[in-house]
Amino acid sequence: MSGTFVGMPAFPKAAHEAVHNATLRANLRHATHTIRAKRAKAVAEVSDWAELREAGKRIKDHTLRHLNRYLVRLEESVTAAGGVVHWAADAEEANRIVTALVKMTGESEVVKVKSMATQEIGLNEALEAAGIHAYETDLAELIVQLGKDRPSHILVPAIHRNRGEIRDIFVREMGEWGRPAPEGLTDTPAELAEAARLHLREKFLRAKVGISGANFMVAETGTLVVVESEGNGRMCLTLPETLISVVGIEKIVPSWRDLEVFLQTLPRSSTAERMNPYTSMWTGTTDGDGPQTFHLVLLDNGRTDTLADEVGRQALRCIRCSACLNVCPVYERAGGHAYGSVYPGPIGAILSPQLRGTASEIDASLPYASSLCGACYEVCPVAIDIPEVLVHLRERIAEGGRATRDGNTVVLKPAKGHAAERAAMRAARWAFSHPGALRTGQRLASRTRRFHPRTLPGPGRAWSETRDLPAVPAESFRDWWQRTRGGKDTTK
Repeated sequence: MSGTFVGMPAFPKAAHEAVHNATLRANLRHATHTIRAKRAKAVAEVSDWAELREAGKRIKDHTLRHLNRYLVRLEESVTAAGGVVHWAADAEEANRIVTALVKMTGESEVVKVKSMATQEIGLNEALEAAGIHAYETDLAELIVQLGKDRPSHILVPAIHRNRGEIRDIFVREMGEWGRPAPEGLTDTPAELAEAARLHLREKFLRAKVGISGANFMVAETGTLVVVESEGNGRMCLTLPETLISVVGIEKIVPSWRDLEVFLQTLPRSSTAERMNPYTSMWTGTTDGDGPQTFHLVLLDNGRTDTLADEVGRQALRCIRCSACLNVCPVYERAGGHAYGSVYPGPIGAILSPQLRGTASEIDASLPYASSLCGACYEVCPVAIDIPEVLVHLRERIAEGGRATRDGNTVVLKPAKGHAAERAAMRAARWAFSHPGALRTGQRLASRTRRFHPRTLPGPGRAWSETRDLPAVPAESFRDWWQRTRGGKDTTK
């Protein structure tokens, strides 16, 4: 995976700065609360939501177990339909492939459908270095690009901006990229949308090359699927003469029947709609209709390494709905930029460290960017147990151990700064494996509780600065059980 956001600090420092931004917190609170309330209502309409969720989980797990077989079938289907398939092991190779394909057309401009895979590999920057201008056509992505900003949400990349800020960006920057903003532009949503529509139309009509991602790829037919709400995707997928799609290898589903499950769960979990306003599907090329040249770039970039982890691989089920971000108390307060990754929020906290490894300070901090409240797991439409993976990655960072990197098994060293954590976990393991010592410690803690400090000393001070230490009860559960039930302590 390409590097982290340039200049970004690790999550604790970035989040500490973000929570003091009152405007950011207000924007996030309003947006996330609105989205999750609408989502809850949309999901409640479906009587078999739990069954759909389980079906999505099983389809994804089955596909990941047989990924090699389905990828080969996909390549055969795409090729038979007139497309060309390219395989990219990492970001550098993917960028090299796409850049070469665009240069072959002789064009110096491309229009893009919102794609997290291309953000992940830094495609826009790679194209710019080659003298090729990439224009984002999703409204939120356009706002981010014009504002020389970074996306902060999977579904709503400009969630950290309010209407007044967006109006100022349009007025200030649109003229530098193409058609300027209309005179007297206000911050009403309708006027902002119209300004973006007019600005983008000339891009759509002029561009000869389109670049997209895909929400799903159907192995049995070679069909790619993009779901969106604005229609910009439909324009990018039909008007250009050449279409290049960059898609992570985990986005595959075996059949049309499997796709049906996700076309029910994705819109309700993401935009709180019964179905997406625009669901675009294309299979290879067709004479006289749509792009006449189609290239599919299948991106690994750490995904097979993630697949090798029996606990962590469930992150590859993700269908990028962003429901976990909208319920996460940490994301709501810190925002997406604090994660230093294209993938923010709970899913980013488990996906980015697996795709990129945990060697950097940013990636080593991400599994700790959670309260482990479990709200993310409850709303996930494919039942990714994010808290389980977070704890799994925390153990890897603190203790080190075996992992897969670039297809090879390596032994990771424990990360720096976790000596106290390792000592505490080992002490807890010893205590829980010696019930007599545990019971003695519980009784001692109960009898000395009046002398307990209100804050923790040393490294624990950072934890107790914003939390109350749990009060130690006057009597342990075991002692209470013996006293009230007359039970015999079988742990001695």
